[in-house]
Amino acid sequence: MSATESVMIRLVLGSRNKKKLKEMVALLGYLPLDLTDLTPYPDAPEVEETADTFVGNAALKATQLAPVLGAWVIGEDSGLCVPALGGAPGVYSARYAGTHGDDQANNDKLLREMAHLGGADRAAYYVSTAVLADPTGKVIASVEGRCHGAIVEERRGAGGFGYDPLFLVPEYGKTFGELPPEVKQQMSHRAKAFAELRPVMERLVKGELS
Repeated sequence: MSATESVMIRLVLGSRNKKKLKEMVALLGYLPLDLTDLTPYPDAPEVEETADTFVGNAALKATQLAPVLGAWVIGEDSGLCVPALGGAPGVYSARYAGTHGDDQANNDKLLREMAHLGGADRAAYYVSTAVLADPTGKVIASVEGRCHGAIVEERRGAGGFGYDPLFLVPEYGKTFGELPPEVKQQMSHRAKAFAELRPVMERLVKGELS
């Protein structure tokens, strides 16, 4: 390798969620990074999300996986919060109905829990927290993004994932399930979090963090 060549830095999303990886690639793909999720690491440990905050769970993923993989890792935790439900589903968003990742059951439960609510009580917001750790497990950056909206009374649209068919974006009068992916990528909670992370990633590819 010549002096002008450099090795592309691998950045691992500490998840096996392909839809989250697709969004990360859309948001950071302009950078010269080798972006992947945990798929190339079948022996990577399952990190238990035992924290009671989004940032706590994101940090657990980043700091525990990075030294095991020997790579830069982004731990991301996200969810939906409904103030009228005391902030639920919150950190339990992915397993609200009991089974992790069962979007249909989670949506069904949320609709039942909110059946008696109307007007302003149907307000909700998405949260995404991302924590970047270096290959030793040291936290380099922690960011958060939020997207405010409301929960509709029945599913609308088949796009997105999680609670997207129920999450109404007031500016468009449509749910994330109805909006094109490129629109969601511009204004979602994850887009806002990764926008905050972007300057740090640009420093990383310049070699200013290694």
